[in-house]
Amino acid sequence: QAEEELKAAWSQQAQQLREMEHRERLLQSDMQRAGEQLESFKTRVMQACSPSAAGSTGKAVTEQQVIEKVRQISDENQQSHEREKSLQKELSSRLAKEREASANIEVFKNSLQKLQ
Repeated sequence: QAEEELKAAWSQQAQQLREMEHRERLLQSDMQRAGEQLESFKTRVMQACSPSAAGSTGKAVTEQQVIEKVRQISDENQQSHEREKSLQKELSSRLAKEREASANIEVFKNSLQKLQ
Protein backbone atom coordinates (compact mmCIF):
# COMPACT_ATOMS: atom_id res chain seq x y z
CA GLN A 1 0.00 0.00 0.00
CA ALA A 2 2.89 2.37 0.82
CA GLU A 3 4.35 1.63 -2.59
CA GLU A 4 1.03 2.51 -4.26
CA GLU A 5 0.86 5.76 -2.32
CA LEU A 6 4.41 6.62 -3.36
CA LYS A 7 3.62 5.86 -6.98
CA ALA A 8 0.52 8.05 -6.81
CA ALA A 9 2.47 10.88 -5.17
CA TRP A 10 5.26 10.54 -7.73
CA SER A 11 2.75 10.52 -10.55
CA GLN A 12 1.06 13.63 -9.16
CA GLN A 13 4.39 15.44 -8.80
CA ALA A 14 5.39 14.41 -12.32
CA GLN A 15 2.11 15.84 -13.61
CA GLN A 16 2.69 19.09 -11.69
CA LEU A 17 6.22 19.29 -13.12
CA ARG A 18 4.88 18.87 -16.68
CA GLU A 19 2.31 21.62 -16.04
CA MET A 20 5.00 23.93 -14.69
CA GLU A 21 7.20 23.25 -17.74
CA HIS A 22 4.25 24.00 -20.00
CA ARG A 23 3.57 27.29 -18.19
CA GLU A 24 7.25 28.19 -18.41
CA ARG A 25 7.23 27.64 -22.19
CA LEU A 26 4.09 29.79 -22.48
CA LEU A 27 5.69 32.55 -20.41
CA GLN A 28 8.85 32.44 -22.51
CA SER A 29 6.75 32.67 -25.65
CA ASP A 30 4.80 35.60 -24.19
CA MET A 31 8.03 37.36 -23.22
CA GLN A 32 9.47 36.89 -26.69
CA ARG A 33 6.29 38.24 -28.28
CA ALA A 34 6.28 41.21 -25.88
CA GLY A 35 9.90 41.95 -26.79
CA GLU A 36 9.05 41.86 -30.49
CA GLN A 37 6.07 44.16 -29.91
CA LEU A 38 8.28 46.58 -27.97
CA GLU A 39 10.83 46.69 -30.80
CA SER A 40 8.06 47.24 -33.30
CA PHE A 41 6.57 50.01 -31.16
CA LYS A 42 9.96 51.72 -30.73
CA THR A 43 10.55 51.60 -34.47
CA ARG A 44 7.07 53.01 -35.20
CA VAL A 45 7.60 55.82 -32.66
CA MET A 46 10.92 56.72 -34.24
CA GLN A 47 9.44 56.56 -37.74
CA ALA A 48 6.61 58.83 -36.66
CA CYS A 49 9.01 61.24 -34.96
CA SER A 50 11.76 61.18 -37.51
CA PRO A 51 11.33 58.92 -40.54
CA SER A 52 15.00 59.20 -41.49
CA ALA A 53 16.11 58.03 -38.01
CA ALA A 54 14.41 54.65 -38.09
CA GLY A 55 13.97 51.89 -40.54
CA SER A 56 16.13 53.30 -43.28
CA THR A 57 19.43 52.40 -41.60
CA GLY A 58 18.36 48.84 -40.87
CA LYS A 59 19.58 49.17 -37.28
CA ALA A 60 17.43 48.44 -34.25
CA VAL A 61 16.16 51.52 -32.48
CA THR A 62 17.37 51.79 -28.90
CA GLU A 63 15.16 52.75 -25.99
CA GLN A 64 17.47 55.72 -25.35
CA GLN A 65 16.86 57.00 -28.90
CA VAL A 66 13.11 56.76 -28.39
CA ILE A 67 13.33 58.51 -25.01
CA GLU A 68 15.49 61.30 -26.45
CA LYS A 69 13.15 61.79 -29.39
CA VAL A 70 10.08 61.91 -27.13
CA ARG A 71 11.85 64.42 -24.88
CA GLN A 72 12.78 66.52 -27.90
CA ILE A 73 9.18 66.52 -29.11
CA SER A 74 7.97 67.36 -25.61
CA ASP A 75 10.41 70.28 -25.39
CA GLU A 76 9.35 71.54 -28.80
CA ASN A 77 5.71 71.25 -27.76
CA GLN A 78 6.36 73.25 -24.59
CA GLN A 79 8.21 75.93 -26.57
CA SER A 80 5.30 76.12 -28.99
CA HIS A 81 2.86 76.59 -26.10
CA GLU A 82 5.04 79.33 -24.61
CA ARG A 83 5.27 81.04 -28.00
CA GLU A 84 1.51 80.75 -28.40
CA LYS A 85 0.95 82.35 -24.97
CA SER A 86 3.35 85.15 -25.87
CA LEU A 87 1.56 85.78 -29.16
CA GLN A 88 -1.82 85.72 -27.40
CA LYS A 89 -0.60 88.37 -24.93
CA GLU A 90 0.75 90.48 -27.78
CA LEU A 91 -2.50 90.14 -29.69
CA SER A 92 -4.54 91.08 -26.62
CA SER A 93 -2.34 94.12 -26.06
CA ARG A 94 -2.68 95.22 -29.68
CA LEU A 95 -6.46 94.72 -29.59
CA ALA A 96 -6.69 96.82 -26.43
CA LYS A 97 -4.63 99.58 -28.06
CA GLU A 98 -6.78 99.37 -31.17
CA ARG A 99 -9.98 99.68 -29.11
CA GLU A 100 -8.51 102.65 -27.26
CA ALA A 101 -7.54 104.29 -30.56
CA SER A 102 -11.02 103.66 -31.96
CA ALA A 103 -12.58 105.20 -28.86
CA ASN A 104 -10.29 108.22 -29.15
CA ILE A 105 -11.22 108.59 -32.82
CA GLU A 106 -14.92 108.56 -31.89
CA VAL A 107 -14.34 111.23 -29.24
CA PHE A 108 -12.37 113.26 -31.76
CA LYS A 109 -15.16 112.90 -34.39
CA ASN A 110 -17.79 113.96 -31.88
CA SER A 111 -15.72 116.95 -30.81
CA LEU A 112 -15.12 117.92 -34.43
CA GLN A 113 -18.84 117.69 -35.22
CA LYS A 114 -19.66 119.89 -32.22
CA LEU A 115 -17.15 122.45 -33.37
CA GLN A 116 -18.68 122.57 -36.86
